[in-house]
Amino acid sequence: MKKYSYNIVLALLTIILYTSCSQQKHIAYYQNIEQMPALSSTSFESTIQPDDLLLIIVSAPDAEAAAPFNLEVANVSAVNGQASLAQRQQQLYLVDKDGMVEFPVLGSLLFGGKTKSEIVTLLKEKLKLYVKNAIVNMRIMNYKVSVQGEVVKPGSYPINSERITLPEALSLAGDLTIYGKRDGIIIVREVNGKKTFNKVDITKADFINSPYYYLSQNDLVYVEPNKARSNSSTFNQNTSVWIAIASLASSILFSILIINKN
Repeated sequence: MKKYSYNIVLALLTIILYTSCSQQKHIAYYQNIEQMPALSSTSFESTIQPDDLLLIIVSAPDAEAAAPFNLEVANVSAVNGQASLAQRQQQLYLVDKDGMVEFPVLGSLLFGGKTKSEIVTLLKEKLKLYVKNAIVNMRIMNYKVSVQGEVVKPGSYPINSERITLPEALSLAGDLTIYGKRDGIIIVREVNGKKTFNKVDITKADFINSPYYYLSQNDLVYVEPNKARSNSSTFNQNTSVWIAIASLASSILFSILIINKN
């Protein structure tokens, strides 16, 4: 009887340990990160895409010389309680479907596919003919990423910094739920007018070197449901309950062994 009880306890403990290790393998992020070599910070810039809204301001020591190269400031009505207020707002450049922008004086310029620094360099070069020591400031005004699927707060999130990593986007969405598939997160990205679909495994630390560690504007992040969500199995959806039951059973059997021994 004692040997039989001991074998049951040993079997239950083995199951508990195996289940815990298996769960951690599928849930823990950045596994084996301590084995990765130290890496320098990656330089990243988003490329301009069709439908991007750009704020571009040209300035110079001679303000009058720079003025023709800026869009007019528009008066925008804003309602504040019962009063209607007029706010002055800088107009934005819209990148068309071909990646072109109509720029004052300079005409049609190709911005699509270029980075922010490349566009600033391009504008400064063209402005040399008209403005001495021109300063160009540029910002993407509709930079956003969307997160869907098994996350706590799915939705679209505006990004002010023009640079965001996949972990940061998932954090904005409240992180993955327990049912989120961590080894197959889908990134939908538009490249040269074509949609691309790529999977990222965030349980492996080397995804930090992936081209999808940094997100581009308008990227869609989709977290697939894991098997526990996909299947309606009571065991899969209540693993923690079964572990608790097994732990309780092992405690009871240990008590029995101690009583029998005495």
